[in-house]
Amino acid sequence: AGTPLTDTVPAQVVPGADPSARQLCFAWGPAEVLVCETLFGRAGGSRSRYLSRCPSSSRSCGEGRAGAAAPALTGSVAGTGEGAPSSSCVFVVRRDQDIYIQTLRKLFNESHGIFMGLQRSEEELAGKSRKAQLVQVSKNYRSVIRACMEDMHQAAVSTRDPALQGQYSTQVSILSAMELIWNLCEILFVEAATAGPLLLRLLDWVRLHVCDVDSMVREVLSSESPSKHKLFWNVVDVFVLQGRMDEARHLLSKEASANPTSMNMCKILDDLMKKMPVPSLGNTQTLTELELKWQHWHEECQRYLQDGTFASNPHMESICKILLGDEDAILEKKELMTTWYHFLVTRLLYSHPTVKPMELRFYAQSSMDLFLGGESSPEPLDMILMAAFEFEMHQVIKECSIVLSNWWFVAHLTDLLDHCKLLQSHNLYFGSNMREFLLLEYASGLFSHHSLWQLGVDYFDHCPEYGRVYLELHIERIPLSTEQKALKVLRICEQRQMHEQVRSICKIMAMKALRNNRLGSALSWSIRAKDAAFATLISDRFLKDYCERGCFSDLDLIDNLGPSMLLSDRLTFLGKYREFHRLYGEKRFPEAARLLLTLMTAHIAPCSFWMTLLTDALPLLEQKEVIFSAEQTYELMRCLEDLTAGNPDKQKFQDDDVETTKVEMLRLALARNLARVIVKEGTVEGS
Repeated sequence: AGTPLTDTVPAQVVPGADPSARQLCFAWGPAEVLVCETLFGRAGGSRSRYLSRCPSSSRSCGEGRAGAAAPALTGSVAGTGEGAPSSSCVFVVRRDQDIYIQTLRKLFNESHGIFMGLQRSEEELAGKSRKAQLVQVSKNYRSVIRACMEDMHQAAVSTRDPALQGQYSTQVSILSAMELIWNLCEILFVEAATAGPLLLRLLDWVRLHVCDVDSMVREVLSSESPSKHKLFWNVVDVFVLQGRMDEARHLLSKEASANPTSMNMCKILDDLMKKMPVPSLGNTQTLTELELKWQHWHEECQRYLQDGTFASNPHMESICKILLGDEDAILEKKELMTTWYHFLVTRLLYSHPTVKPMELRFYAQSSMDLFLGGESSPEPLDMILMAAFEFEMHQVIKECSIVLSNWWFVAHLTDLLDHCKLLQSHNLYFGSNMREFLLLEYASGLFSHHSLWQLGVDYFDHCPEYGRVYLELHIERIPLSTEQKALKVLRICEQRQMHEQVRSICKIMAMKALRNNRLGSALSWSIRAKDAAFATLISDRFLKDYCERGCFSDLDLIDNLGPSMLLSDRLTFLGKYREFHRLYGEKRFPEAARLLLTLMTAHIAPCSFWMTLLTDALPLLEQKEVIFSAEQTYELMRCLEDLTAGNPDKQKFQDDDVETTKVEMLRLALARNLARVIVKEGTVEGS
């Protein structure tokens, strides 16, 4: 827990490289890797190069993906063989760079609460109730993504820094893609919509995410005469392509009012739109009934088209062809749809409204081929969506892991799918299942952040196989910058019975306190660590300070040691010696005398402190009332003789005038006390 990193670490070079040329030089760190170019001498061979290691708080970034490199530190200068110094920048390559983006904190914090709620509710519901609960959890995740995306968009609009604006805009695009993928996975995997409702869900999906035309719609509707606007028919087409029939009919009514000659055509087209059969979510009709109604409606549209009803108005004729599912007519509106998956959903709406989930793969592939037409190759997002339409969940997760800039998305999506019992059979070759592997990666990234590491603890807790091992390794690398943070880490370890980590943290904090001469805090941490050797060391420091200053510091701590003083003999002595001073201060002299004698005869006091103890006995020996009995006085005399006779520096001891004076005073006081005791005891016996 915070073992300090060395100031410098030897950099390594790529094995097998030409030693006479520049090479890539790197040094591994717990949360990042430092990279620079090595500089070699032409004459004197390579010189050793060292890099300053930056402080970090998580595991090595040798695994997983690295984020964008950014200049952070300057490496030490490496000279050439000819003596011409040169230098190069050091770059920090971090894993999960996104966790350092302030505006994404909401995503990490709020999704943590949703994740924890899902783990707690795992066994509460079953059947349809459980499914509805999982769908709601999925929607909660999406709402967090959308809220974060809106915040990011607002930040992009408000900033004046072009670099920041570009960064925010990129994040908006990434979050938008994440919501798009998640929403589709929710429809196909979590909700598992069946034929009929499936089409309605896909229509909602397209309407929500294909919003490039919204500004055009607003422009037309806000004009004085919408039907005369140059984009009027484009807006009508958009509504039809997205299945928004009520809005399309509303615009057609404006055309009928403004142009009486087209009133009849508008009325017929309006009637066709009104009659169009659509699936219902309430299962009020069977698929067979829907297909029959749709067939009759389709034939009616075909009849009007063949009769030339709309021949005089190309726009309405084009709309009628779209209603008939004419692929060429739909593809003519390619610019309005913008994406192949919009084309797919429109094509299904007007050609295959009762499409079954397992049929989607065929329509999706052909729709992408038709829409792209060989003019461009699919983007990574296209491949992810295609994998979803093909119900290749593992491929979706794999592609997202490669493309997206952090582990948040795949970790939470996989956890949700695992709760849906969709990933139970997929174990990874090294022992952990996919859910746990991704959660471990995500939580490991959180541990490299100065505050988000606390969220990572809960994610590790819900990884039954390797979570505890990862937590033990990561929590030892958290820099314990303040005592408050140390207590927070300690509480986490104690709650999980991580005894080794508890001892490690306490030892580190005790050492820090000792270096800063905060003896009370150091003793408190050493007691908490149950470290007898360190408690003995600090107790000696307390006694040394007492000898130098004549008083104890941190009296509250020493007075309330309780059973903790039994951790070591020296700590026991410290506690009892302080108790002696308390008894003496309360004028409870007989008790104080007995305790003082016990401390000397029990041999728990360090030999170097015996003279101090005997000196403390002087005021008691000089009291008007006899305190020490004859037997106790003889014991004190024996201790004094043992001290003077057994001292290895006896000659030095005798040459010290102060010590000699103390010894003489003690001998005199002991002799006088013995005489008083004999007289007193003889008087008592005589009477």
